[in-house]
Amino acid sequence: MRRLPPLNALRAFEATARNGSLTRAAQELSVTQGAVSRHVQQLENWLGVSLCARLRRGIETTPEGEAFAALLGSVFDQIEAQVRRMRQKPATNTLRIKLPPTFAIRWLVPRLARFHALHRQIDVQITTSHQTVDFDREDIDICIHSGTTPLPSVYCRRLFGEILLPVCSAGLFGKYPPLSRPEDLARHVLLCSLHRPDDWPLWLRAAGVRHIDGNEGLKFENSALAYQAATDELGVVMAQRAFVEDDLRVGRLVAPLDLRIATSSAYFLAYSRARRATPLMAAFEEWIVEETAAMEEAA
Repeated sequence: MRRLPPLNALRAFEATARNGSLTRAAQELSVTQGAVSRHVQQLENWLGVSLCARLRRGIETTPEGEAFAALLGSVFDQIEAQVRRMRQKPATNTLRIKLPPTFAIRWLVPRLARFHALHRQIDVQITTSHQTVDFDREDIDICIHSGTTPLPSVYCRRLFGEILLPVCSAGLFGKYPPLSRPEDLARHVLLCSLHRPDDWPLWLRAAGVRHIDGNEGLKFENSALAYQAATDELGVVMAQRAFVEDDLRVGRLVAPLDLRIATSSAYFLAYSRARRATPLMAAFEEWIVEETAAMEEAA
């Protein structure tokens, strides 16, 4: 038999701690401030622990109260997510994918027409984020994960590794000095993503260049913006080969320096082991594996 505090008392305390106010908690729960206060007091009596300190401008949780509120918030989030999934009408033809913005913009979207041509019955919903997916809380079927190791406790399949190389617009050389040796980068603007601060230092070390600070230059929210800046002749970007191959092929960007560096990171396809792979997920996995294999063969 479970021995748990009253649910209303738990809800009242969690809302109070989250809002930092009895008044705002009462407004959220559509009850009176007095009712919230009584529920919190009831919970404190039940536990035999002080959870809140009442201040003139609100409330402040004690260390025990803060830890308990964090636990309750996590549990309520999981309950809310599961209830939402249960109440939603299942979309049997919708595949929900979460992936990094640059992977989506520079790699997946340009190829997505080929997947759609093969599977016109599948509706694809794309969400972009640098945050690691939480399959227990998010309505996501498949994610693309970037890292040095696969995600724990989920099914992962390696797609391809990272190969770094500097690229820029050919028009850049009409404005700046030539770029034929790594040392020439000292006279150019370095471009990179805020999420990838180690790329330039890694490449410069491999090139044996010590006098250039790889952390200087222009930094952008994601690599896709940095690639666009390079296309617009703002400077030289440290690119991932997979994301600029089309630009190099058509001459939109050029790679003036030969050195390529493989990092320890790779891209993985991942989905929850708890949810069996649906036919939609299996179709997408088969397609993306074929696409990445074709890319690697061509390179």
